[in-house]
Amino acid sequence: MRPIGSTVQDAQRRRARSSAAYRAEQRRLAQFESIARLVIQQRAARGLSQKELADRVGTSHSAISRLESGRHKTSVETLQRVAEALGVRLVLGFESGPREHPRRNLVVA
Repeated sequence: MRPIGSTVQDAQRRRARSSAAYRAEQRRLAQFESIARLVIQQRAARGLSQKELADRVGTSHSAISRLESGRHKTSVETLQRVAEALGVRLVLGFESGPREHPRRNLVVA
């Protein structure tokens, strides 16, 4: 045990083991967390702060903070504006077939 207690990941694992509702919420948020990690990665690669990205997107710092928290829904329109502000393309699609050899239908938004 660490001086200040357990890590966030350890606490999450303990809670997930004992709560079906917590596990369900983790699954629901997983997609938003994945998007958040991509945005953070792209922003950091460009050396931008959340405030600088917000200015480029034309939104508030708190809106970027919420997006990057991975705990909130976002719209395709917002993601498109973020992509443009980062100088990247937003790619959306559907996947079918087996996980080992999926068929992907993608569009560039």
